[in-house]
Amino acid sequence: MARMALRTAALLAAGSLLGACSTAGSSGPAGSSRVIQVAAAENFWGSIAAQVGGRHVHVISIITNPNTDPHSYEPTAVDARIFAGAGLVIENGIGYDPWAARLLGADQGQQTVLNVGAALGVPDDGNPHRWYNPADVRAVIRLLAADYGKLDPADKAYFARRRAVFTSAGLRKYFSLIAAIKARYRGTPVGASESIFAMLAPALGLKLLTPYSFLRAISEGTEVSAADKQTVDNQISHHLIKIYVYNSQNVTPDVQAQLAAAKAAHLPVATITETLTPPTSSYQAWQVRQLEGIEAALARASGR
Repeated sequence: MARMALRTAALLAAGSLLGACSTAGSSGPAGSSRVIQVAAAENFWGSIAAQVGGRHVHVISIITNPNTDPHSYEPTAVDARIFAGAGLVIENGIGYDPWAARLLGADQGQQTVLNVGAALGVPDDGNPHRWYNPADVRAVIRLLAADYGKLDPADKAYFARRRAVFTSAGLRKYFSLIAAIKARYRGTPVGASESIFAMLAPALGLKLLTPYSFLRAISEGTEVSAADKQTVDNQISHHLIKIYVYNSQNVTPDVQAQLAAAKAAHLPVATITETLTPPTSSYQAWQVRQLEGIEAALARASGR
């Protein structure tokens, strides 16, 4: 059912794209400037790309359904046409969306490709969840504005302004919440269900105690060691962590057991998700809601 919903959405989006243009770098209505067609593998990068590009870009994201696993997604013929018709393709890389690289290899087009992991210099075995790292988000915004300027030199100054406004105004509450949490709760020991939070915790000044081997196993769907399970169970039952943060889009039996243990131990729990929730949300609105949830959990844990 989830795959059918995604395919229907993609067909509608592709129809809009292909009806508007047949080339990667087409013009808009008479008298307007060029509109760059952008294909984003995932909607979190797509949201950012649309806001940096403004009226001079048209962005379609492939992964939009919260129930879809980007790691194992099987692209459709519609997805291939979207990629082929794009002037800029954004893929996360770092093994997160291998299907995107396959589509690009099959197309052999002339698109500009922003591979986030490669652009940031992340090793192949690194944490792929770069959209949860505020510093990396800033870097991707800069890269997008630069790529847009190269594809559409006449509007380079426009993209520079969009970048500045999005960073300073659009993301103001996002960055201010990060700073506030860091100032108030720096050094607080916390636990998490998977490696998404390993990107955000340091930015918040929090001390993530969950073994990274556990976080990575849950994220990648591999076997969790008995030793790691015991460590996490001990951290929860003995209140060695103050809050537990979990990805509600990936609740494995191990995570379910930990959530039950956290509830029994009266440990505050905060929820995050892997992709935009709801799918129509902007990147910053989504992140702000999650940060507010983390802040509220920390306040309950500390009594303030």
